[in-house]
Amino acid sequence: MIRHIVLVKFRAGLAQADIDAVFVQLDALRAIVPGMLNFHAGANVSPEGLNRGFGHAFIADFADAVARDAYLEHPQHKAAGARLVSAAANGRDGILVLDLAC
Repeated sequence: MIRHIVLVKFRAGLAQADIDAVFVQLDALRAIVPGMLNFHAGANVSPEGLNRGFGHAFIADFADAVARDAYLEHPQHKAAGARLVSAAANGRDGILVLDLAC
């Protein structure tokens, strides 16, 4: 399994409805990308204060690297990714991505 972890710094003043819409669009990919198993998203609730400005995150689990790679190349993922980048503070600089083999 591959766990795709994305941390996001959204633009200051971005409405919660806009944040929710980004996550809904990404979650909708489960219905069209074979091997996309789970999607979870939300705001940081850690009391540690170590988030370095990343206030939201999402995790998508994939059956394997082949499924993850299909997700990355899917046209609807590219559209959702473009929306995420436009909503992030400083574009791509407001996004951090890590993939873990589980």
